[in-house]
Amino acid sequence: MNPKIKWLRDKIARLDMQGMIISNPLNIKYLLNIDAEGVLLLTRKENIYITDSRYIEHVNTILTIDDDIIVWNVTDVSQDDYENFFMFCENVGFEENYVTYAKYKEYMHKYKINNLVETENLIEKQRIIKDTEEIEKIKKACNITDNCFEYLKTYIKKGMTEIQIAKAIENYFLENGADGIAFDTIVASGENSSMPHAVPTNRKISSGDIITIDMGCKYKGYCSDMTRTIFVEYVQEYIKPIYDLVLTEQKKVQKELKEGITTKTISKIVEVDFKQKNKDLIHALGHSIGLEVHEEPILSSRAPEIMIKENMVFANEPGIYISGKFGVRIEDTILINKDNCESLTKSDKEYCIIQG
Repeated sequence: MNPKIKWLRDKIARLDMQGMIISNPLNIKYLLNIDAEGVLLLTRKENIYITDSRYIEHVNTILTIDDDIIVWNVTDVSQDDYENFFMFCENVGFEENYVTYAKYKEYMHKYKINNLVETENLIEKQRIIKDTEEIEKIKKACNITDNCFEYLKTYIKKGMTEIQIAKAIENYFLENGADGIAFDTIVASGENSSMPHAVPTNRKISSGDIITIDMGCKYKGYCSDMTRTIFVEYVQEYIKPIYDLVLTEQKKVQKELKEGITTKTISKIVEVDFKQKNKDLIHALGHSIGLEVHEEPILSSRAPEIMIKENMVFANEPGIYISGKFGVRIEDTILINKDNCESLTKSDKEYCIIQG
């Protein structure tokens, strides 16, 4: 049997559930490596994946006998079948943070379930620790991202717009092995860089500009996330102290972040250091990365405290933003080891000056 399915079956059994309905496509991707619309049912004796004719061929090329999954075409499933799937099941788990109330009522009616039980992010919690295959995919996504940044250093010229640069990033990803972007690319120049989640505009790049580029791609479903703040032709003197502070803290986090420290503790280190310089960390220090670019846990003093463990993957992204003037953010995707962490994005973080 697929080891992840076996783990999930053992887990729900210990929680006194006799079955589970998995409909979140990211959780299905995690469990079965399938990219398709469908629902996975863990019944008393069988594992059943129900999809439609658009995906049947694809699904059958992915699953093997060892996966122990029965694939059904939704057109072949009768109401009697639905009612029999969870017969004699007192408790059936569902993904309460993904399923709408309307879908919840549909499940109760369609499957004739006595009691749908919340699973409390059971699969998402398991996804926090990455296995070897997942880590390799994230590393590949990070490598593509690094290569894209090297390309941008010669591509960006004065007169280009933020939108033009963002589109070039997406095109590079698609043309160099990625599935596509992991999130909407941020290209924020000049005063626009003071907004952490700025949307690219038609503002044109000019001499002396600061440009924050936050980008990431997906490779076989897994994400990268990297931010670099770069300069056009020269670095304005009033920006240097802020850039140096952000870089110092980003490097400090990468030195301290390892198994055994907590998410709150690592965030507090940066918050205290920023406060001493009369600056604030206005967003989380970072977040977990995997099938989604923003996953739990969060590196923040305001989020639930979690002990950091080996093989977690995080974004490390301190930033300082001076409203209406400029902002600086530096971010890497990092892998947690027992005694240290490894930066999976490796692009240079010292002053990057492009000749426009």
